[in-house]
Amino acid sequence: MKPMGFYLWVDEQLAWAQGTYEYRPMGAAVISKSDLFRRRDFSARRPPRPPRTARFAGQFASLGHLNQHLQNARRR
Repeated sequence: MKPMGFYLWVDEQLAWAQGTYEYRPMGAAVISKSDLFRRRDFSARRPPRPPRTARFAGQFASLGHLNQHLQNARRR
């Protein structure tokens, strides 16, 4: 199993994630809060930081955990 990690920030409409894979940066991804992240969403060319208006939502071990958090937040 290869170590992965993701950091998540959210605001009213968007979700930003920054990922690592085998301790190397995967890049960043930005999606609508109503969507789910996919590996192909991540780009090393995308700026790694969300805007200051976004709040930090946590660190996650996998894309599955990250997406589960987004789905649970929608239900609340």
